[in-house]
Amino acid sequence: MTAYVLTVSCASRRGIVAAIAGYLSGMGCNITDSAQMDDQETGRFFMRVTFVSEEGHDGVALTEGFEPVAKSFGMTATINDAAHKMKVLLMVSRFGHCLNDLLYRWQIGGLPIDIVGVVSNHFDYQKVVVNNDIPFHHIPVTKANKAEAEARLMSVVEQSGTELIILARYMQVLSEAVCRKMSGRIINIHHSFLPSFKGANPYKQAYERGVKLIGATAHYVTEDLDEGPIIEQDIVRVTHAQSPADYIALGRDVESQVLARAVHAHIHRRVLLNGSRTIVFPPSPGSYASERLG
Repeated sequence: MTAYVLTVSCASRRGIVAAIAGYLSGMGCNITDSAQMDDQETGRFFMRVTFVSEEGHDGVALTEGFEPVAKSFGMTATINDAAHKMKVLLMVSRFGHCLNDLLYRWQIGGLPIDIVGVVSNHFDYQKVVVNNDIPFHHIPVTKANKAEAEARLMSVVEQSGTELIILARYMQVLSEAVCRKMSGRIINIHHSFLPSFKGANPYKQAYERGVKLIGATAHYVTEDLDEGPIIEQDIVRVTHAQSPADYIALGRDVESQVLARAVHAHIHRRVLLNGSRTIVFPPSPGSYASERLG
């Protein structure tokens, strides 16, 4: 039996859950997990349902059959094969902790994705990438060639069928055009010292101010720099006894964990956009062990 994931968002009203359950039952499907959220402030309803097709219907038939239900409630809805491995393009500059962490989790099956390539504006991690049999694309970026560089990037995206871009400490700002074209499909990670400590050496600035909490934020990329909908965050405590180097080491560790959790939530279709915020549903029962990343 094939497992599927149904995600739904629409205006909240009576009868949505009953209509979804009735449709799936009528199609010979068995619901294995369900989570929902009714946003009282916006009047929006969100739902994620995992189910198995006991009568062998494929995703196309299930999607087409669901269209009348979706139309009657004005839903934005998708049905996806739960076993599908999303095609992911990684981007990195000169800090490799997030890249190496993602590659390790991918190697051990902790991140069930299809890495179609790695793009970098430097050669620092070319050998690491190639040794993993992953295509490496060196795309240098300067003020003079930014438009050309982004055209090459989008060519890689289109030719590889990329469904998600992960900025694993990629230190170049993407243009508004790219952000809009890939809206909801680019995830970025950064320290959570913004906007207090900007520019170079944010951890040194934090140390000099006696910060007691180091955090990281993973979010979707929008044209507003570092202000996209937040997917995942975490913190670690520091004390007066720790050095600037300790701050950096702890910061890199929490960045890696937060990014991995955000990516895992996205590829399992547990994240739904709610305006400038996100709805992040919990892992399905039975899958928690594989999703416990750090």
